[in-house]
Amino acid sequence: MKRLVITGGAGFIGGALCRYLIVEGLADIICVDKLTYAADLAGVVDLGGGFDFVEGDVCDGDLMKEVFEKYQPDGVIHLAAESHVDRSIDSAGEFVRTNVVGTQVLLDAALEYWQARGKFSEFKFLHVSTDEVYGSLGDEGKFSEDSVYDPSSPYAASKAAADHLVMAWGRTYGLPVLISNCSNNYGPYQFPEKLIPLMIRKALAGELLPVYGDGQQVRDWLHVDDHVRALWMIWNDGRSGEKYNVGGDGERTNLEVVRLILAELGLGDEQIEYVRDRPGHDARYAIDASKVKSELGWVASRTFEEGLKETVEWYREHPDFTDYQCERLGL
Repeated sequence: MKRLVITGGAGFIGGALCRYLIVEGLADIICVDKLTYAADLAGVVDLGGGFDFVEGDVCDGDLMKEVFEKYQPDGVIHLAAESHVDRSIDSAGEFVRTNVVGTQVLLDAALEYWQARGKFSEFKFLHVSTDEVYGSLGDEGKFSEDSVYDPSSPYAASKAAADHLVMAWGRTYGLPVLISNCSNNYGPYQFPEKLIPLMIRKALAGELLPVYGDGQQVRDWLHVDDHVRALWMIWNDGRSGEKYNVGGDGERTNLEVVRLILAELGLGDEQIEYVRDRPGHDARYAIDASKVKSELGWVASRTFEEGLKETVEWYREHPDFTDYQCERLGL
């Protein structure tokens, strides 16, 4: 049984990863999370044996060293991050601190631990990143692992910087590192500042659904449960020093997504409100996931329509998931 440090394990993707690994009996987990506004222990609190929780900040070097020394993990899956583009426009410094400095601090702690243990071959450090580091696509093409970095937002720039740090620690110090770059995730327990849970919540409340600009921005949607299966496969079987793109082959415009949510709830376009677009809003993302499919055998288990139906139903059944007020940021 492997023992993994998962940073950001009380967040949306981190929580889904913890649930998957514990329920499937794949690994013991040391969940490290600062418990910021978007974290929620509800999704992991009942995982029982094999799950340890440490409240803390990845920027705290002493704490990170203590975690490695106490738990002696076989590796790390690093998800702790500030991740909302709109919020990064208003508060870029927090994104630099957590996403860049926090990654450097964690890399240093992992490196010191790995070197002290004789550079044992089983250790791996997987950094979970985003397709947004690549910038915006035109009408055709997809992001591959060789795509040039061209981030548009402070969030994307901070994740791009973290990616470069991870690769540098691999090349300079020999630390066994991997990077995954995923497309837009959705599913249960997602904090409702992101598009899908925000629109579901507003639709259920009978409110107008704010669509940025003309709503023609395209995203490649990936169900979180499919994503975390890919993360385990990448950590377990991926080649050190490599990057793996993970996408759901679910390209939809934002307007299409909103209309699908409304249709699922038996509602119509009269609840749509077109609002001022986000500054620097990327036009299109799409992931070429052929590498993770061919090398590791990963495939998405559900279509976007199937996953969205499940997600709408989950939020309908959990009206008290959070009391977030859904205010507009990043203007």
